[in-house]
Amino acid sequence: MPKMKTKSSAKKRFKLTGTGKVKGNVAFKRHCLSAKTSKMKRQARGTFMLFKTDSDNVKKFYLPNGG
Repeated sequence: MPKMKTKSSAKKRFKLTGTGKVKGNVAFKRHCLSAKTSKMKRQARGTFMLFKTDSDNVKKFYLPNGG
């Protein structure tokens, strides 16, 4: 059985931390920013940690080799 490849789209979107958590970017901050509130834009800065069930799926199916 061949090795499982890492999905190219996933390695651009997610990073694994040293403790094994999955870090991702916040959505909805690319365009039409004048319609969004300052609070929403401020909270969308930076990154966030995925929930455990989501991160388990990302690690199993998209980043099997650690991204």
